Amino acid sequence: MFRNDVPITPELVAQHGLKPDEYDRFRALIGRDPTLTELGIVSAMWNEHCSYKSSRKHLRGLPTSAPWVIQGPGENAGVIDIGDGLACVFKMESHNHPSFIEPYQGAATGVGGILRDVFTMGARPIAALNALRFGDPEHPRTRGLVSGVVAGVGGYGNSFGVPTVGGQVGFHRRYDGNILVNAMAVGLAKQDGIFYAAAAGVGNPIVYLGSKTGRDGIHGATMASAEFDEGTEAKRPTVQVGDPFAEKLLLEACLELMASGAVIAIQDMGAAGLTCSAVEMGAKGDLGVELDIEKVPAREAGMTPYEMMLSESQERMLMVLKPGMEAEAEGIFVKWGLDFAVIGKTTDTLRFVIKWHGETVADLPIKELGDEAPLYDRPHIANTHRDVIRPADIAAPASLADALTRLLASPDLSSKRWVYEQYDHFILGNTVQKPGGDAAIVRVEDGPKGLAITCDVTPRYCEADPVEGGKQAVAEAWRNITAVGGKPLAITDNLNFGNPEKPEVMGQLVGCLKGIGEACRALDFPVVSGNVSLYNETNGVGILPTPTIGGVGVMDDVTRHATIALKREGDALVLIGAGEGWLGQSAYLAVVEGREEGAPPPVDLGLERRNGDFVRGLITSGVADTVHDLSDGGLAVALAEMAMAGGIGAALPEVPVDLPAHAYLFGEDQARYLIAIPPEAATDLLYSASAQGIDAAVIGITGSDRLTLPGGETVAIADLREAHEGWLPTYMASQPAAPAA
Repeated sequence: MFRNDVPITPELVAQHGLKPDEYDRFRALIGRDPTLTELGIVSAMWNEHCSYKSSRKHLRGLPTSAPWVIQGPGENAGVIDIGDGLACVFKMESHNHPSFIEPYQGAATGVGGILRDVFTMGARPIAALNALRFGDPEHPRTRGLVSGVVAGVGGYGNSFGVPTVGGQVGFHRRYDGNILVNAMAVGLAKQDGIFYAAAAGVGNPIVYLGSKTGRDGIHGATMASAEFDEGTEAKRPTVQVGDPFAEKLLLEACLELMASGAVIAIQDMGAAGLTCSAVEMGAKGDLGVELDIEKVPAREAGMTPYEMMLSESQERMLMVLKPGMEAEAEGIFVKWGLDFAVIGKTTDTLRFVIKWHGETVADLPIKELGDEAPLYDRPHIANTHRDVIRPADIAAPASLADALTRLLASPDLSSKRWVYEQYDHFILGNTVQKPGGDAAIVRVEDGPKGLAITCDVTPRYCEADPVEGGKQAVAEAWRNITAVGGKPLAITDNLNFGNPEKPEVMGQLVGCLKGIGEACRALDFPVVSGNVSLYNETNGVGILPTPTIGGVGVMDDVTRHATIALKREGDALVLIGAGEGWLGQSAYLAVVEGREEGAPPPVDLGLERRNGDFVRGLITSGVADTVHDLSDGGLAVALAEMAMAGGIGAALPEVPVDLPAHAYLFGEDQARYLIAIPPEAATDLLYSASAQGIDAAVIGITGSDRLTLPGGETVAIADLREAHEGWLPTYMASQPAAPAA
């Protein structure tokens, strides 16, 4: 027998993740002690994952509008105009805590959740990306986490039938106890066929669609709003279980139902499940919601209203339908083998009422559940200034070639082919550029229009200087899209940080948001959707600040795109953008010198825009078809990647500037690109660059099967490729060391 009137003790409140003052706030709001179901509802709505109570204040400073933005933050996903009556719908979400507890299902359901966010808007998903962060490769759990997460991402995306076209994989000891799994999805819709979550009309039927509700995922959102501790493994039941085949059926059924004209509003059941979806639909439409919870299709016997309201079972939707169209809608879902049930109605009461066999088990003010959620202005400490490291402060390596080889074989810079070859990146037949380049390219319908898509962040920069790190993350995504010939349009973000109750961590969040906002404004690259993931800590040790940026750009003609692969011998290598040999926080400093020190490279946003616009013009006009932006590892790593991709070597005969050779080769100065063009085109390019105030110089020539570095040292492309391609497969195939006795 379900008891809804259990005493609400301080211990029970704490178990639900509410602080005493938050509980007092809720009790004052409703004017009485809550029922157990009501306590569960508010714990879901007021946790960090759903309410953004630590970040809302600072998120308001981000630029979210532009002439091409159709829908900014606040809906299931962002929407931008890409011309020809079409819209691109996209978003990124985290599934960090579940993926650490149960890597396969955690990652799989992260992919499933972000796909639902996109097709809830009426869009058909056409591409998926992911950004993954793991701990030290020597940590005993890292290898198993990599294996499980990659299998989960591929298992869900491949089975659902969406190409996984890009991403990022990194390793650092600060992620030992809290990995990051950020999933991004991109879809296409007609501009006049976008669906929103706001309910409309009084007395309209609210219907439950998709898979049955089970006990998996209960308190998942609450778990995602807390630090990990020694009891992490006991939280395994809060990880959802995914069924990609059911989600594929749900996609087709939803799109068919949307086309019928029956849908007034739609919301997927993600974090906090039925609770959050129903409250958001009602509140956005200034309506009340009344649910008869016993009508919810259940997968397990004896489920209580409390469990049903908090379950995060996957592949479920909630809709408000036009009255009189229930039978037609049910017929569509029955045809696709999915559950359909009318479980409630909209009201004019502005109350959220939950009934169970005629008994009212919850009766709450619906708008206040969101509007009156706690909003904190947490104390924050700006990051202390880091000393600038001059090139002369870092000793030259004994061998430039050996240093380059070590960088290419390091965990972060090594090839991630082992990862992305487990993903189907060609399904649907519109992938133009697969993983491994600066940005993925996906054809829009039959072309020639396309989308350029990427995700990026450099956490070590954000740790050293959050403002510059935030700017650089946006600028890097903008450069990646530019480097293939795309016009960057908008971003989604996934803000992964530690415990916001620590002023230094809150300072990282505030600083990164400041930098992101500055960069988005300077580059006309607004934020249209996103996710905040806080409390990424284990036993008091937080992750590196990791504000992942997912960028989307448009291409008028995908046949006019650039790749990183060298294509011809005898091409001139042209470096766009000047450099000071910046080695602070560089990959060279970390890998070769074993030091993570200094200030990160400064980001000149005006220069980023000028250089990027110039490079994009070279690509779209057909002058350049080989372009790579310079980032981790600087010029030498970029050139090596270009040479390995094309199987053609190159020579850099000298250092053309007053810098030590290692600073010239491995410095990570920003706003730079390396281009390979026929030598007869170089003169005109240099003249055009000079006329526009762009720093450009011919620094070498392509040819042979080796890289020749300044000073005459050479290294075979085959040897670089072996080092670059070998680390991850060798690591994954090896056995972890036995734990010490």
